[in-house]
Amino acid sequence: MSSSRNNEDHPNRQHRIGQRFEDQAVSFLEQLGFEIIERNWRAGHKEIDIIARKKSLLVFVEVKASMTSSFGHPAERVTPAKMKNLSEAAQRYVLERGISGCDLRFDVITFSDGRLEHYPDAFPFTE
Repeated sequence: MSSSRNNEDHPNRQHRIGQRFEDQAVSFLEQLGFEIIERNWRAGHKEIDIIARKKSLLVFVEVKASMTSSFGHPAERVTPAKMKNLSEAAQRYVLERGISGCDLRFDVITFSDGRLEHYPDAFPFTE
């Protein structure tokens, strides 16, 4: 088998792995009593992994995973630029859906060495 074939499979394999971590994050949120409203919601090139609701709280969730600690903790990849993109996407979601009267929050869920870590209210909305 040629190495180019393996490289073609790499993005699909990465997507499947990422999807599996997102599935675990969804299960975790559901166990906390959240209803999953959206998954992989897009606003142009910006994407929100999970949008969940619990009573009057609407949570936008970023999921990050790492199979190795060689590149640091996955939470470190939620950069200021990523926070800005997520804030812009969340604002668009709220406007498009006509949502009001809800508390809004950004959470980060990471998987490092197979362990889930939840960071509620991980960062504020940015303009």
